[in-house]
Amino acid sequence: MERSNRMEKFNPGDLKKLYKPISVSHKGQNGKLLIVGGSHLFHGASLWALKVASRIVDMVFYASVPENNEITQKLKSEIFDFIVVPREKINDYVNESDAILLGPGLPREEGRSKDEESTKALTEKIINDYSKLGKKWVLDAGSLTEIEPDLLKQLNGNVIITPHVREFSDLFGVEANEINVFEMSKKYNCVILLKGKKDIICGRSGCVEVEGGNEGMTKGGTGDVLAGLVAALACKNDLFLAACSASFINKKAGGTLYKKVGPYFNATDLADEIPKIMKELLL
Repeated sequence: MERSNRMEKFNPGDLKKLYKPISVSHKGQNGKLLIVGGSHLFHGASLWALKVASRIVDMVFYASVPENNEITQKLKSEIFDFIVVPREKINDYVNESDAILLGPGLPREEGRSKDEESTKALTEKIINDYSKLGKKWVLDAGSLTEIEPDLLKQLNGNVIITPHVREFSDLFGVEANEINVFEMSKKYNCVILLKGKKDIICGRSGCVEVEGGNEGMTKGGTGDVLAGLVAALACKNDLFLAACSASFINKKAGGTLYKKVGPYFNATDLADEIPKIMKELLL
């Protein structure tokens, strides 16, 4: 049956469909996520994604450039629960992972250091090497700015992408509007979460809009927090549900912070608020 592009409001009741760990579960049963991101220039982006994801899934495998790996090792005792993985050894951890997040903090070509692998080459290599393993994928930020959209088709519908308006237009060559989000999700067999004052999410299950947000959420790193949240939820949930739920939770967290401090909060504050909102909404 042909799916409909009719836009619906997200139903917060759907949050109850999200996977919740049971009391007798064992370590590893509640999700494992591999994050590939970060660069010599962008240290924080992938760390924000890591921070929020580590609150939700049992284990995060984190693969970045050497200095980012060193930074995370120093922070590990303070706030993170993860395993640092050299990029050349991610093969050892892909099979263990439920989902793979590519892109937060990976550089555009013009911002790449001479000794760094290009984001385009890195993203294409990882997808080409592992696309047939049946993993779930989330592509964000740097990976979206450098790839060709046909690469998405290799992932057989097991992928969420999280562009903002400009990234969407650059990737697909069309205007970022409700009709085109639906058409591109259909054409490239992916779930699209278009970020904005009103998020638009389209996939096989239809199209949903999530309103909210505020000027505090324009801070650097808030998109990386959302990417980490999307990827963490994707580990144990349907991808469309994961994308819609992450959008709603993220905006709810931003709204709660706004009531407390106005626009004067940052990505770390947002990552810290999300678990509180999830407890309130899911439990």
